[in-house]
Amino acid sequence: MPPASSAVVHTPLREPVLAGVVTALVGFTSSFAVVLAGLRATGATEQQAASGLLALTVLFGLGMILLSVRYRVPVTLAWSTPGAALLAGAASYDGGWPAAVGAFLVTGVLIVATGTVPALGRLIGRIPTTLAQAMLAGVLLPLCLAPFRALGTIPLLVLPVLAIWLIGTRFAPRWAVPLTLAGALLVIGGYLTVNRIALDWSAAAPAVELTPPEFSLQAVASLALPLYVVTMASQNVPGVAVLKSFGYPTPWRASMLVTGIGTAAAAPFGGHAINLAALSAALSAGETAGADRGRRWIAAVSAGCCYLILAAASAALVTVISAAPPGLIEAVAGLALMGTMASALAAALSDVGQRMSAVVTFLIAASGLSLAGIGGAFWALIAGLLVRWVLERPAARSPRHRTNP
Repeated sequence: MPPASSAVVHTPLREPVLAGVVTALVGFTSSFAVVLAGLRATGATEQQAASGLLALTVLFGLGMILLSVRYRVPVTLAWSTPGAALLAGAASYDGGWPAAVGAFLVTGVLIVATGTVPALGRLIGRIPTTLAQAMLAGVLLPLCLAPFRALGTIPLLVLPVLAIWLIGTRFAPRWAVPLTLAGALLVIGGYLTVNRIALDWSAAAPAVELTPPEFSLQAVASLALPLYVVTMASQNVPGVAVLKSFGYPTPWRASMLVTGIGTAAAAPFGGHAINLAALSAALSAGETAGADRGRRWIAAVSAGCCYLILAAASAALVTVISAAPPGLIEAVAGLALMGTMASALAAALSDVGQRMSAVVTFLIAASGLSLAGIGGAFWALIAGLLVRWVLERPAARSPRHRTNP
């Protein structure tokens, strides 16, 4: 429970409700393209990607409502945006889309285990932040290059989107990515009109598609383990920190159980991972949700309800975006991740004594390396830990190194 205030502050109900609506709109539109790109990269069809988006949005919307009402804390959930970026750059593996679904299910089991087995949580906590952020930055790099690569193939379509993103980032940072997505949709509309392309709206109604999971060691190593680490290090841990910064305790065990079970439940329908929200959490936990801190949990409930409404629009959005020329949506996804990429790089290189291991981790994650059918994100973390153990830990113990950096 948030600490009690000595003075009773009466906040109009509309303030937390409106803050929740803004939270949902920003959270959904700012990462929608990233999730879609990630699911499609792992082999999902248009219908399977729409099913995954629907399942994720409904389940984390319900999870937000459950946790916030139960604990009276503005707990905000989301899909794993860094995890989706990881999927977008993942190496090929045996089993295709069914094996990816199996990897998503394993990720959910690992998140549940984190909430029930304290030792697993401590193990994740021992992964150096610099290496986790370096792995994330390396995973994001190929997608963040997409807007600039698209300039060489579809410049007339990408330039307006880049201009909207730049202007929005300058004058309305919070709404920059949603405005960029809106601009991209207008560009797609113009492209379809000029080329006289008719959309097939038969698949635009909300629907789920069940995919029986298959389990592959390669898919688990290439997808499940990196997805779990990225989700924990880049979403769940920062999500706890954001709530703490506003004076709210996070119901950790309950949150891991809800997000882990939600991830496992969404997996057969194409959903990749659910986690605590980080950036959008501040919109529901901060002063924008009203002066009465004891009622800000209503903002999270409002956001959860709004997400349930947005879920109904996911299939229609997928229908429109699937008609876009190749490279345009990837460009929007790259722009959406630009800020995350900058933060990850800054965090990865923040410790001078750990820069070599961070750089090795970053480069291997960005290289697209695949060994024994296992993707680069896994090997990047292994290599980073090895370099840190060989080069940096002995140096950290050396008095000469500490006094003469």
